Amino acid sequence: MLRSQVDPGTVVAPTRRQRTVALVRALRARAVADQTGVLRLLARRRGQGLVTDVVPLWVVNAVAVVAEPSVIAELAARPDVREIRPDRTVQAPPSTLGSSTAATPVEPNVEAVNAPSLWSLGFIGQGTVVATMDTGVDGSHPDLAAGWRGGSNSWYDPNGEHPATPTDVNGHGTATMGVLVGGSAGGASIGVAPGAKWIAVKIFNDHGSTTTSRIHQGFQWLLDPDGNPATPDAPDVVNNSWSGSIGGCNLDFQPDLRNLRAAGILPVFSAGNYGPDPSTVLSPANNPEALAVGALDDSAVIDPSSSRGPSACGQAVTPRLTAPGVGVRTTDLYGSYRDASGTSLAAPHVAGVLALLLGAFPDLSADRQQSALENAAVDLGEPGPDNTYGYGRLDALAAYQWLSTAPDFTVAASPAQATTVPGGTVKYTVAVSGVHGFAGDVALTLGGLSGAPATWTITPAVIAGGAGSAQVAVTTAPTIGAGTYPLTLTGTSGGLTRTAVVLLVVTPPPDFGLAVTPTSASVVAGSSAGYTIGVTGLNGFTGTVGLSLSGLPASVGTASFSPSVIVGSGSATLSIATSKSAPPGTYALTATGTSGSTSHSTGITLVVTPAPDFSVSVSPPSATVLRGQAATYTVSTSAIGGFTGAVALTVTGLPTGASASFTPNPVSASGASALRVSTTSRTPRGTFPMLITGTSGTLVHQATATLMVR
Repeated sequence: MLRSQVDPGTVVAPTRRQRTVALVRALRARAVADQTGVLRLLARRRGQGLVTDVVPLWVVNAVAVVAEPSVIAELAARPDVREIRPDRTVQAPPSTLGSSTAATPVEPNVEAVNAPSLWSLGFIGQGTVVATMDTGVDGSHPDLAAGWRGGSNSWYDPNGEHPATPTDVNGHGTATMGVLVGGSAGGASIGVAPGAKWIAVKIFNDHGSTTTSRIHQGFQWLLDPDGNPATPDAPDVVNNSWSGSIGGCNLDFQPDLRNLRAAGILPVFSAGNYGPDPSTVLSPANNPEALAVGALDDSAVIDPSSSRGPSACGQAVTPRLTAPGVGVRTTDLYGSYRDASGTSLAAPHVAGVLALLLGAFPDLSADRQQSALENAAVDLGEPGPDNTYGYGRLDALAAYQWLSTAPDFTVAASPAQATTVPGGTVKYTVAVSGVHGFAGDVALTLGGLSGAPATWTITPAVIAGGAGSAQVAVTTAPTIGAGTYPLTLTGTSGGLTRTAVVLLVVTPPPDFGLAVTPTSASVVAGSSAGYTIGVTGLNGFTGTVGLSLSGLPASVGTASFSPSVIVGSGSATLSIATSKSAPPGTYALTATGTSGSTSHSTGITLVVTPAPDFSVSVSPPSATVLRGQAATYTVSTSAIGGFTGAVALTVTGLPTGASASFTPNPVSASGASALRVSTTSRTPRGTFPMLITGTSGTLVHQATATLMVR
């Protein structure tokens, strides 16, 4: 188990389905952020042969792993790991026994919970999806086949035994699903919500066992069956006719149940068949987040084997409700029927009634669903809630009437959308209206800006008497990012919570963009380079933008903009005039636009190449001859900057009586010529500096050499 966990209570959205989508996204994001280090370690150890199985779980931010003890110890020592739990084995409830071919128009157990009264009002579960976590479902049964939602997002077997087709080799899951949604193919109506669609998780393998990690996988799948958080395909109701095998209070599945409730899914559990002793409701049915259901016989008397409270996990009352669970006629394997008993059959009565109620009131929170069932239950046993009957026997019609008449309130907000810039303020009006005589005080809170730089006030923060309005002022910080922020305004009164969603749209402040083309230009020293600077006004910008350039050395050249100021949007020409003596090289320059306190810069490149030219050199630099002899020099020319012309050579400074010749002359751009200096007997002795000149058009370069005559 990773240390960091999502608080599902902080995930809010206007509808149950939207809350599920938001919750799944939050859970997935937390797991991705937190599990990276653990998964990398396990991958390394797997490569070393120390790990054999790894299953990441985002529903509880945990990782199921099979590894050597050394790896388990290594995991336990990590600061991001909260605890290590064994992956315990859980046994499936025993298959229900008995069979019957008797048929009546509506089975007595269905009548007992008043389901037909809601059918007569048009609520048979249509539009809702129910799910079971059990031994599977015989999807071919004539009372169940038409109700399967179908597709890969409607069946899940974490054991991998039946990956695509609803299957049950035990019969227990088929029996519970029959109570939930069974039809009347056998001559009698056996299901509480025959109009609902069903999906299922086969948490138990064909041998009747499972592990805690596979149960986590099942809960995870239920929150996001198709693996796409954007599609709300989670069920509306989940029935769990199973229990753990450990006494006391075990909270292994508490995060899963909390997340289900946050998504508007009330986790219904069978209380167990370990009665009549007290404190026999096992986990997770005795968890505060679960709704445990005990079993009644046909006389509305608790079945002796039905588990009793109190809860080891601190619930005031457990079980919470009771429902028929003795001799219940339901579906069996191979298209047959059976009379079944146990709390496993009582729980799906409650889940089925929830499907009927959600058909009439589709946006009920899990708390509101539970309140309706408990407040409308028929009190049995000791007056008031007790640890044998809970709040009493399930009554579908009374729960419907309670929801239709119980004091309640609505929350509305306007405007639906308000727009501001960073640093601005928007205001909303929140209206609270009482329904069915509601007169309680409603506390208002705002969510959706967690982590965003903004502050808000709600005036007044509490609407007294159940009706009135408040002003909500939201002030954004200058640093808030532009975007659309869904804000949830929540009203709370006792156990009632109602929400309204508005949008805060933060638009960017007026600004401008700066661009340059081309981003790089190449010029010969002494020439000019040209760029186009474009200014684009954004978000209604109409200011003036002054242009400047930095990074250009004075030895390279000078820059000018035409125009140097742009109003709103437009373009300017940047000219860079280089000097003839500009050092060749690549220069990184920065063009900047400034408007008030706002400035934007863009980088540009100037490449200076040398101008076409040549150089002249002489070798050797000095030669000595006797009078009447000749000295030979090599005059070399080298092209610079792509120079391609011919160079004409001349020499001056010869002594009297001496003559000179070049071979060849002129010489090519990069070439050499032999300079022969001949003396005569009349040539005076001495040292004579000579100047060799190369000329090509207007380009002239010289080199010196010395002639020593002896």
